[in-house]
Amino acid sequence: MAKSVHNDVLDGALNIIKNNATLEIVCSAEPTTRTEAVTTYALADVAVATGDFTASDGDTNGRKLTVAAKNAVAIDVSGNATHLAIVDGSRLLYVTTCTAQQRWIFRLGK
Repeated sequence: MAKSVHNDVLDGALNIIKNNATLEIVCSAEPTTRTEAVTTYALADVAVATGDFTASDGDTNGRKLTVAAKNAVAIDVSGNATHLAIVDGSRLLYVTTCTAQQRWIFRLGK
């Protein structure tokens, strides 16, 4: 049996991130809580707002949310970046792996 998800459902998930995210954090390990992302594994962080995100569906990898590049972000703690986290005031909204010098794109596909 085939799997199917309506685009409105995928967009809804991405809109939770877009409309609520307040901080983008580079982490040295995979956080499982907001506290781990913000404190335990944080190497650098930068404030984000709704306008920093662009939603689209124009490629073969499904719906996506692109985060605008941030320049001159201060590194707070030295270490190897392995994950990127997006949080709001109380929740860990999204975690993904990262590669140095990469522009991060979040994807939800069917």
